[in-house]
Amino acid sequence: MFRGLLVSIAALAVIACSRESPGPLEGTWAVTEPFPVTVTFRPGKAEAMGVTKDVSYETNGNRVLVTYEQGPTKGRTFTYTVIDANTIQSDSGTFHRVR
Repeated sequence: MFRGLLVSIAALAVIACSRESPGPLEGTWAVTEPFPVTVTFRPGKAEAMGVTKDVSYETNGNRVLVTYEQGPTKGRTFTYTVIDANTIQSDSGTFHRVR
């Protein structure tokens, strides 16, 4: 039983550290202020304004760090703070889950 618990904890740690998974950001989000934009986060990708970019994700507590792997924002990391299951906050404003 103890060994099973250790294996489960190790498996969860590997999943939590995945750089492909958007974790709690997965899905589509919209913000209206200061300008309207919709962003979709999915494994290894982020799409905004019709453009899809390769990204990596890092979850740290209630924050998800999204680092762009290509394009003009290559190497830049954006921080999203999870407020609740339907609300995230970033420097770009407060996003609400669309789906």
